[in-house]
Amino acid sequence: MDDKLSIRVNVADRYYPLKVERENEERVRKAARMINEKVLLYKQRYSDKDVQDFLAMAALQYVIRLTEEEEKLENDDLPDTLKELILKLESVLETKE
Repeated sequence: MDDKLSIRVNVADRYYPLKVERENEERVRKAARMINEKVLLYKQRYSDKDVQDFLAMAALQYVIRLTEEEEKLENDDLPDTLKELILKLESVLETKE
């Protein structure tokens, strides 16, 4: 049985067909909602820009937050074996994408 689900996600007034794992559907939809909320916020603040600018600013803001969290994890006093396990998991997840 195929665990992939076909969905359509709206990001910045464009629809994108995606195939996602069933258990990731809500995560993907939540991410799209978060992006749309940021884009709307930027639209309200900066009316002279276009949607591409809003998407870029939203992406930048979320990646900055992501890197801050990654740095916290790296600087944490986690045992080395746990850090190695996290790196292995990240490697496996990257190959699945």
